[in-house]
Parts: sequence; structure tokens; C-alpha cells
Amino acid sequence: MGGTGMILDTTFLIDLERELRRQADGRACAALRAGEAQTILCVTETVLGELAAGDSLADRDTWERFIAPYRVLSIDRETAWHYGCAFRALRRDGRMIGANDLWIAAAGLAHHLPVLTRNADEFRRVPGLRVVGY
Repeated sequence: MGGTGMILDTTFLIDLERELRRQADGRACAALRAGEAQTILCVTETVLGELAAGDSLADRDTWERFIAPYRVLSIDRETAWHYGCAFRALRRDGRMIGANDLWIAAAGLAHHLPVLTRNADEFRRVPGLRVVGY
């Protein structure tokens, strides 16, 4: 895949879930509307795990319904390679990010997709990663 979608970070999906639950558009809904040309909305396995760990999606059926619209990107060799390269670069520069965010960033690099996140400053530390903040 390349250039036809974006990866949704956990921060974005948490904000989106809250807005949907309140039935009130906010920054996450607006960011989705702004990216309508992006045809494929993706999540990583890491994001799925982070969402499952949260209280608002603790019910399996609710979690399944919430994640159903998204394409899941698995951790494959290409993603693992980009994880290692980004890890070395961030460690060398003393600008490490959290392990889960690094896996999400690696998927973005491997699939040539931007990451949509509220945590843009952290993701922008990853060399070569396209980041969309909101």
C-alpha cells in the first residue's frame, strides 16, 4: 500500500470514540472530514491493543464494532525493519519515543502512509515519517 490512506493513532481514535459517544463533533471528526480524500483508514495491531486496554472499549462487542471500519496493518518484516532503523536513529539522537508509538511509526514508514495523531510532536521525531496533526 502506498499513498492511498493514513494510519490512525490511538490518540485520534480515543478522541473520535469520545466524540461519537457524546454525539458531538470535535477536532477528531473535523480531521476525518479534512482527510476525506484519504480512502483507506488503517490501524495497527498495537493500536488495537491500546484501545482494548481502555475502559470505554472494555466490552469485546463494543471494541469490535468500533474497530470494524478500519484496515488492520500487521507487523511484518518490513515494519520490523523500519522499527529497528527508527529506533537506532532516535536512540542516537537522544529523542526516543514510546515503544507503541514507534511500532505505529514503523508501520507508517513501511506502508508509506502518514500517521494522524494528536501527539504530532512525538511522531515528528521519527525521520522520514509523514505526520498529520490535528
